[in-house]
Amino acid sequence: MRLISLLGLPFVAALASAAVPFKGCQHKVKESIYGPPRGWSRHTPAPKHHILELKIALPQHKFSELEQHLWEVSDPNHPRYGAFLSKEETDALTAPHPDTLDIVNEWLASYGLTEESLIRSSANDWVTIRVPVGLAEEMLDTTYYIYKHAESGDSIVRTTSYSLPENLHNHVDLIQPTTMFARFKAFKSTLHWANQPAALSTSTGTITGPAGNQIDASCNDTITISCLKQLYNSASYNTSATNGNQLGLTAYLGQYANNMDLQQFFQLENPSAYGSNYTFVSVNGGLNNQTYAAAGVEANLDTQFGFGLTWPTARTFYSTAGEPPFDPDLLTPTDTNEPYSYWLDYVLSQPMLPQTISTSYGDDEETVPFTYASRVCGGMAVLGTRGVSLLFSSGDYGVGDGDANPATQQCYSNDGLNVTKFLPAFPASCPYVTAVGATVNIPETAVFFSGGGFSDYFVRPAYQEAVVTEYLEKLAPGTYKGLYNTYGRAYPDVSAQGVNFLIVYQGQNATVDGTSCSSPTFASFVSMLNDARINAYKTPLGFLNPFLYSSGYTALNDITMGNNPGCGTEGFNATTGWDPVSGFGTPNFEKLLALVLDMP
Repeated sequence: MRLISLLGLPFVAALASAAVPFKGCQHKVKESIYGPPRGWSRHTPAPKHHILELKIALPQHKFSELEQHLWEVSDPNHPRYGAFLSKEETDALTAPHPDTLDIVNEWLASYGLTEESLIRSSANDWVTIRVPVGLAEEMLDTTYYIYKHAESGDSIVRTTSYSLPENLHNHVDLIQPTTMFARFKAFKSTLHWANQPAALSTSTGTITGPAGNQIDASCNDTITISCLKQLYNSASYNTSATNGNQLGLTAYLGQYANNMDLQQFFQLENPSAYGSNYTFVSVNGGLNNQTYAAAGVEANLDTQFGFGLTWPTARTFYSTAGEPPFDPDLLTPTDTNEPYSYWLDYVLSQPMLPQTISTSYGDDEETVPFTYASRVCGGMAVLGTRGVSLLFSSGDYGVGDGDANPATQQCYSNDGLNVTKFLPAFPASCPYVTAVGATVNIPETAVFFSGGGFSDYFVRPAYQEAVVTEYLEKLAPGTYKGLYNTYGRAYPDVSAQGVNFLIVYQGQNATVDGTSCSSPTFASFVSMLNDARINAYKTPLGFLNPFLYSSGYTALNDITMGNNPGCGTEGFNATTGWDPVSGFGTPNFEKLLALVLDMP
């Protein structure tokens, strides 16, 4: 895989260097992009006094060994299945070579940055420094500018190229914020306010679900906790509050989960959970403002359905601060990096982690530098070796922008050629996570906005090669030729309902659509499966995809109707078996339960 080749760089020549002076040493371009992604425009040079928080990623020279552990402990057919690694073991496998630490320390010291001014990650593979723009420009031989985003009005301090002394190149994977323009927005299509507040559907009668059981007909109008338990065949399952199982949900970009809304939701949809709470974890200064005005649709949706479905399982809500808009009129703003590396730094430093974690944020893969995407994706692999099941929303714009009209589509490459191409989403495109698409109605069909496609960064992993090749061979010759990478990691892996979820927001009922509904939903059923395995004195499931692609798919409801338009096309079609709209389909909990309890 390309990811391995990047993270497993050879060090033979690099590590031969001893102490080398840096000031006056020839700089060589380390990373550059053609220009800012669509929607961003360059304005004035950044103020020299503006403080940047730079994160420096150091090569993990044993990553290929860690990845081998991941495949073995995640494969139900391997003798080491479930033999997850400890924090100390993964730290040792992701630590940089001592020579790398020495030469990078020397480089930083040459600019007056001594050990007491450095912040190091648990494995020492990330170094964080806080420096003014003027010093960063000298260190990186670059010029920072203020860039503004046309749609949101956000302003950030970035550059399109940076350089390092040539003898440092093999000792640094990347430095950010430099060329990173990704906004990592929450994946949600629509918040629906009606003239009257949304309410539980009054439809009567029942319809037959995919498991053959009867489901309230009202679930075709409004999705509730009860609907999901009926539809996905878990109505009779009760989780434990005391067996050590946990569900984690993440929030970024100032998304706050309102506790009054949560309790009101519990009263409405799961009265047994009323009065229960969750563990709040602040990462990098993340807050959870409890005023109604600060309530976040995304955070409310995640916590209400995730925690409502799995109650009384222990719950953790991570709030990570990241990338506040830069106001050039302020004298002392600080440009922080995007949030994922901060969240990964935090969770990878913890000895104990939730067994299941769901995230509903992402952006176009091409807005994320390849080096950064690879390092973050590698961090997801580390969590897999620790026994964590990571689920991500697949995105809400079909194969790119959600627009089937060739005259108005906005899917263009960011390489200067400006050619039309599908736009895969990241982190859903990472091969070490489980990406969740969206369905609608009963019987279920894939919903038009369900994100899906093929990564331009990550080679297709072995676990999905057979089924994805089978899908591609069914396409008419030349279908969408040149618009996507036929060798890329394909997603989504699975799907779940994603339309008309009834939530409480700012004290009122409302409904929400998006794959941000789907990921916490599927994650909740994974958490229930982990609950059952723990009760049976088995290990949690960990990284799900090797299981899903080898046998787990037989316990999913295959979605064969629907498509995901975008980029001036009708997108891909759902079909029998795996497809890049719905993955393998939606959960049948009782079937999955039987499978996972039969595994070692």
